[in-house]
Amino acid sequence: MMIYPTIELQNGRCVSLHRGRLEEPQIWHVDPVAKAHSFAEDGAEWMHLTELDWVAGGMGSDDLVKTILRNSGIPVQLGGGFRSLDQIAKWIDLGAGRIVVGSFAVHSPDLVKAAAKRFPDQIVLTVDVFQGGLMSDGWRSTAAIRPEDFIAAFREDPLAAVIITDIDADIADSDGSLGLVSHLAESARAPVIARGLSWSLDDIARLKYVPHISGAIIGRALFDKSIDLCDALAVANARPGPTAQFI
Repeated sequence: MMIYPTIELQNGRCVSLHRGRLEEPQIWHVDPVAKAHSFAEDGAEWMHLTELDWVAGGMGSDDLVKTILRNSGIPVQLGGGFRSLDQIAKWIDLGAGRIVVGSFAVHSPDLVKAAAKRFPDQIVLTVDVFQGGLMSDGWRSTAAIRPEDFIAAFREDPLAAVIITDIDADIADSDGSLGLVSHLAESARAPVIARGLSWSLDDIARLKYVPHISGAIIGRALFDKSIDLCDALAVANARPGPTAQFI
């Protein structure tokens, strides 16, 4: 299973959000560039980066994002409210390994399909679910289409991956979230990445055996040191031990 350590940027700082609330960030006093480079040093093969100011419609820290793309040492999966093909093409040209789209796919599915054909295996669809509904516009609106149908609509397109997030996930009810994510993953042909379900090494050990899930995004748990990235990678990449043969 692939581990995607993640950085969320807001006003040039590393932050974590509670259920996507942009107005209530938890700020981590670390250098974003150094943090991104540390992911590569620890052995990560990819990282996930979200520019939250773009999500809010602001200018964002373009120069900082460019620096991370150039200096992280590993491919970057970049998200942040992409709204046009030109914007997607620009950041792929600037070095993003993949571009993550969510609301753009809800409002302009044909353009996202065109992007997937133009940039095969570089477009990632994100599916954010709250109380069974598909959320868009920074988790502020509920789309008319069901999450299952939304995923199925892109089954024939050459996506790099599908990210599924259960916004209503709670640490005490992780079994329900695992069930939801696993159910939705059945609708996808592209590899599925789970977000918001990895708070401990035990979570990662369990997630790697959930059907149809091939990756996990981890953010806050790395910053508050609930999870050490080296340990997470070791658990995710561990091979099953030998099984006794019974006659």
